[in-house]
Amino acid sequence: MRNLIFLWYLYLAFVLRIEALTFHRTDQHTERISGSAGDVLEDNPVGRLKVFVYELPSKYNIKKVQRDSRCLNHMFAAEIYMHRFLLSSPVRTLNPEEADWFYTPVYTTCEYLTPHGHPLPFNSPRMMRSAIQLIASSWPYWNRTQGAEHFFIVPHDFGACFHFQEAKAIERGILPLLQHSTLVQTFGQRNHVCLKDGSITIPPYAPPQKIQSHLIPPDTPRSIFVYFRGLFYDSRNDPEGGYYARGARAAVWENFKDNPLFDISTDHPTTYYEDMQRAIFCLCPLGWAPWSPRLVEAVVFGCIPVIIADDIILPFADAIPWQDIALFVAEKDVPYLDNILTSVPPEEILRKQRLLVNPSMKQAMLFLQPAQPGDAFHQILNGLARKLPHHRKSIYRDVVLNWTAGPVGDLKPW
Repeated sequence: MRNLIFLWYLYLAFVLRIEALTFHRTDQHTERISGSAGDVLEDNPVGRLKVFVYELPSKYNIKKVQRDSRCLNHMFAAEIYMHRFLLSSPVRTLNPEEADWFYTPVYTTCEYLTPHGHPLPFNSPRMMRSAIQLIASSWPYWNRTQGAEHFFIVPHDFGACFHFQEAKAIERGILPLLQHSTLVQTFGQRNHVCLKDGSITIPPYAPPQKIQSHLIPPDTPRSIFVYFRGLFYDSRNDPEGGYYARGARAAVWENFKDNPLFDISTDHPTTYYEDMQRAIFCLCPLGWAPWSPRLVEAVVFGCIPVIIADDIILPFADAIPWQDIALFVAEKDVPYLDNILTSVPPEEILRKQRLLVNPSMKQAMLFLQPAQPGDAFHQILNGLARKLPHHRKSIYRDVVLNWTAGPVGDLKPW
């Protein structure tokens, strides 16, 4: 049986190699995204909205980066780069009276980093409350709609629930002061306490310069069938097992660690990015949260994402046709991954690859520096523009936020 699978894989690799060469010779590298998704992906937000950026004391943002520059490179760094982008963006207005949206630059994922560079969000609620109290007492715009014209970047594992473990995030819930605001967050899962209606789901940050420096020739054969590097167990935070990734990653390892079609390991080689560009399928399973940087890396490197995260809401889902470019596998079906992936027809694989080559798809997943039309910054602005106009007479005018709601620890001064 294993020999038959291996022969099938060799045949598939041969077919894909011939097809790739054909596209290379005829300059047919890409397939345009059809329908409304393609139009939305190419929207230009300039002229459709104006954003006022609050000038906060540097302790809320710039000094955080000065104290620990690792914030600039971790997967939660969108909050930093969105601030920098907006400061010089043509959508910025210095006149708050003409603003459609108000942005509060708070770097909550820079508040405290572990020795490994991972942010711990335990002080983030207090930091966010402090910033909101400041803008509410210094400007009139928060109070007139209870924050409904404001948006916040909250790129933590579970967004504004501010915890990296799901059970505790659910117990906390979204910070009460943010219940009327628009949240721009990496976390997205249907019917979840930590995702409010109207939120904008964005990709995690992946350093664009680093990605560019690891690109290999586009006609390189994809000789790896399934690729994954990362944790399968988290013994430090989940010593009993079964809670981390809801057991999905453990199931990948236990079922396929010896399968020759699966190149999977906990090692993170220096050729990680190059290897993804040589792979046909890249596993994107949930971890502590349903999202991970692998979604970005897979799309940018043209590796078909195999998304294993039930009920996930993907970045810019109204612009990126995820159903066309990815494969979705239910968490309960992980033990059958080999059969599922070897059953995908070669023509379907080729079509997904042609769509993934589309430059606008890759650009939408990256926070480019300098910013470029259609990149993740512009997709966020597109999402905000589509929520306009605000109906100020009806939004929350008679609803007063409870400034003392939430866990007692969150009410302490920051």
